[in-house]
Amino acid sequence: MNYRRKLNFLQKLPLLIWLVVVWGALWQDFSAGNLLFGALIAIAVFQMFYLPPIELSGRFNVLRAATLALWFLKEVTVASFQVLFWSVVKGPKIRNAVIAVPLRSPSDLLMTAVGHVLSLIPGSLVVEVDRGCATLYVHAMNAPTPESVDKVRRGIQDIEARLIQVMGTKEELALVKAERSGAAILTYATSPQSTVGKAETTGEVQ
Repeated sequence: MNYRRKLNFLQKLPLLIWLVVVWGALWQDFSAGNLLFGALIAIAVFQMFYLPPIELSGRFNVLRAATLALWFLKEVTVASFQVLFWSVVKGPKIRNAVIAVPLRSPSDLLMTAVGHVLSLIPGSLVVEVDRGCATLYVHAMNAPTPESVDKVRRGIQDIEARLIQVMGTKEELALVKAERSGAAILTYATSPQSTVGKAETTGEVQ
């Protein structure tokens, strides 16, 4: 029984750590006291709600993680000015879209990470997740044309690729490397491993 409890705790530990990091990011306060309070809330969530165990890939690239952090700070800064510009110049005339974005990996950890990174960047927000075919539905600002929808979709898939380089499986990393060499993006919904068929990949312009 003690072994099972220990194994269950180790399976939940990555999600616990991630929830604490997200708590600090949302409050923009990474002090010890705030992170401790976030950890207590995360533990309470674990006790009150069922959360699926997180499967780890067995690899974590520290250098890629540092690069991702710097890239994230740049994207937040650029997106903040973009949203300000759109609000001032376009105002109510701006056209938004809800876009279906199929991902490469069915991993709950990666889908959650992509969703959190995306939602912390101004101008975009995850409104729904389809775990069955690893697809995020994202509300994006200023996406009035099919070309702009495709640009947003590729940008989100690039976020996933960066996270795969940090903590994805070796197979997922091989896919990303193949794409960097010119291969087409193989999403989970279009791969032979998927049993649910293709995910919708068109954006609905509002």
